[in-house]
Amino acid sequence: MTESHPVPVTLFVCTTCRHPEDGPEAPRAGARLAAALHAPEGVELREVECLGNCRRGPSVAMVREGGWSYVFGGLDAADGSAVVEGALLLGASADGLMPWRGRPEVLKRGLIARIPPVPGIAA
Repeated sequence: MTESHPVPVTLFVCTTCRHPEDGPEAPRAGARLAAALHAPEGVELREVECLGNCRRGPSVAMVREGGWSYVFGGLDAADGSAVVEGALLLGASADGLMPWRGRPEVLKRGLIARIPPVPGIAA
């Protein structure tokens, strides 16, 4: 893949994540993050109920065909543009890895896991 032909990226956003300070009636922090994301062309947004990263939520997973998958945590609705920026970096990567250089700081410190590509399985 070349930078001129980005690969589509899917963002899975946990909508059930909550911050400890969220009241029982308040919208959950994960749902607020999902609402703050504005996915451009080449980025698909999918809301999911749990990514199993409750202690470090809100969480987002990024997946692309033929590339590594990433899970990030400790996010907030204010991090929406950084999440999209990271997805675009991943989609434009020639080697399927999200580059460290140029990665938004919140995605550097919020990295939970990096999962290698699985041969024969598309995103």
